[in-house]
Amino acid sequence: MRQIFTTVIGVLLVTVSTAQSYWQQRVAYTMNVELNTQNHEVTGNQSLVYWNNSPDTLYKVYYHLYFNAFQPGSMMDVRSRTISDPDRRVKDRISKLTADEIGYQKIGSLTQNGKAVNYKIEGTVLTAILPEPIAPHDSAVFDMSFVSQVPKQIRRSGRNNMEGIEYTMTQWYPKMAEYDQDGWHANEYVGREFYGVWGDFDVTITLDSKYVVAGTGVVQNPEEVGHGYSETKINRPKLKWHFKAENVHDFGWAADPDYQHDIISVDEDLQLHFFYQTDTLAEQWKDIQPDVVEMFNITNKTFGRY
Repeated sequence: MRQIFTTVIGVLLVTVSTAQSYWQQRVAYTMNVELNTQNHEVTGNQSLVYWNNSPDTLYKVYYHLYFNAFQPGSMMDVRSRTISDPDRRVKDRISKLTADEIGYQKIGSLTQNGKAVNYKIEGTVLTAILPEPIAPHDSAVFDMSFVSQVPKQIRRSGRNNMEGIEYTMTQWYPKMAEYDQDGWHANEYVGREFYGVWGDFDVTITLDSKYVVAGTGVVQNPEEVGHGYSETKINRPKLKWHFKAENVHDFGWAADPDYQHDIISVDEDLQLHFFYQTDTLAEQWKDIQPDVVEMFNITNKTFGRY
């Protein structure tokens, strides 16, 4: 009996110790980008506050440049053409992209706390040597300018997908890699899932005013952009869509001139926004909306409020 009691106490002590030593890094992105829908180019500026909540001093940081995977000869392309069980959505499609169909992300400048950062880019990974190490429980501000070309959609992200959506923008910006108890997770993108830092996003997207934009978080200027957010819309050649999202894993958005936008309330504090095209599947998208509301009600009661 004494042995069992001692074992239980030992397990509890280990559990408490593990809980007290657990940590996560944190980020806050502020991005201002413009999409040129004529040449499918995104130009942007990014300010990133990075909190080092780890017990380690960081001398390097890593960014993911996911669009670089969509180029002939990339690791994702070679892997998709040479392994025995390729992703059927990829196969040899990347190898056939032309210069105006590929994806890329080019960095114009990168600074840490105002000081220039030396970096190198290999495939989809940018390695930055820091001019100032980030001490445990300290933070740093990284400012970056970048230019991207949105690739023809092959997988997950890109333009003109098979469903007819003009822009599906996921994994679309230079993204800080995750650092945890196992170190940096700065692997080449070859089509697998994405592990990233949780944080806050403040994103402003400028593009042709004919587009309806769906994005992560909450629109901050509904009166300006209209399109279901407001009954009025200012007639301009371009519009700025301003989104904020708190405590999320990533920021994604999509844009199409034919989007139908419906808003349904789960309760007084939560709205659901549905974006879909008014094509042959439009009624199915409308029919599913009450089911999604019910799903939220069930999960809120069962697991806690969303």
